[in-house]
Amino acid sequence: MRNIWEFFSTERIVFGNGAVQQLDSILKRLNAKNVLLVTDPGIVNAGIADRIITLLKDADYNVVVYDKVVPEPPVSSAIECYEFAKSQMETDAIIGLGGGSSIDMAKIAALLIKYGGHPLDYYGGENQIPGPIAPLIAIPTTAGTGSEVTSVAVLTDTENNIKAGISDNYLRPAVALLDPELTLGLPSYVTACSGIDALSHAVEAYTAKKSQYIQAEGNILFQGSLPISDALALHAIKLIADNLTLAVQQGSNVEARGNMLAGSLLAGMAFSNAGTAAAHALAYPIGGLVKSPHGEVTGLLLPYVMKFNAAIETEKMGNIADAFGVAAEGLSVKEKAQAAGDAVLQLLKDIGLPTHLSQIGIKEEDIPSIAEKALEIARLVRNNPRVPTQKGFEELLQSAF
Repeated sequence: MRNIWEFFSTERIVFGNGAVQQLDSILKRLNAKNVLLVTDPGIVNAGIADRIITLLKDADYNVVVYDKVVPEPPVSSAIECYEFAKSQMETDAIIGLGGGSSIDMAKIAALLIKYGGHPLDYYGGENQIPGPIAPLIAIPTTAGTGSEVTSVAVLTDTENNIKAGISDNYLRPAVALLDPELTLGLPSYVTACSGIDALSHAVEAYTAKKSQYIQAEGNILFQGSLPISDALALHAIKLIADNLTLAVQQGSNVEARGNMLAGSLLAGMAFSNAGTAAAHALAYPIGGLVKSPHGEVTGLLLPYVMKFNAAIETEKMGNIADAFGVAAEGLSVKEKAQAAGDAVLQLLKDIGLPTHLSQIGIKEEDIPSIAEKALEIARLVRNNPRVPTQKGFEELLQSAF
């Protein structure tokens, strides 16, 4: 039994409409002058990058922009970003502006600028990074990954057709700067995919196996369910349940956008300590087979994983049902637990996302291989409240097919 748990978080969080105006004072506290801005073409085309660049130049910072981040970025693009940064100037601070892919790329850039090497040098286990990375400010423009406060960066290992997650508490940005106004222009599909990803983080952190029963030795990044992460995750679930459909349908609703950004933030704080579980373990090999965004895949799997776990984690699943406003009168404890998965399945339909693996291009013959590869991701599998097996995962995937 593990008797001690810890809670880690980003050192500073700045949140609110117009929060980007604080960027100058944040950079001054970091003693930064030369800034690398990592973003993607969509953020450039939306005019958001120019807004940040203008703020920086007006405050007399030297700014170099890498704007070639692609969704689910391959390892090769992380190397390209690092080589670009090295060729331009001595970098004092990095800003990651955009969705999870841009912030993850900024994390890798901050890691390589400080320590050099190849991204996959730091893959393959927890706590592979020798110390703090270069100063990093994360500015999310989506409410989804929670990457602005997490200890994980995900790249696509195209050679092995799998997502490669680099995990270490040193990867957490120095500052998370969250401005709901920056998310107002987000398309409805991206809002849906990122929002359901945040819900997956919150649900899996909340229902993870209790920390004292995680079977692992030494210091581990994903510690299982903790009192602090439980509180954060359950509040995140409530915020997302109440606001995701509204944010998808009314993209200009700044209150819904703000609540979703807060939900994503809290979910990120929760899962980066407690960890995620089966939905994410299964999503990694699926992500190597299809072009669907990571959030769409985890969201699709989530209700089926919840049903898979409902018999073991009945009380917490019941609390999730309450957060979704499920009418529980006349339901047994087990029926209420199952109803939580049904509520998430209905949410997927309400926001227009797929609810079956066949809809995203998975073939039935892929199922055994997906189950096998997922079982190898020990840091996620050990977190699941119901012990997964090859047969159990295959049956789960068949139900989702």
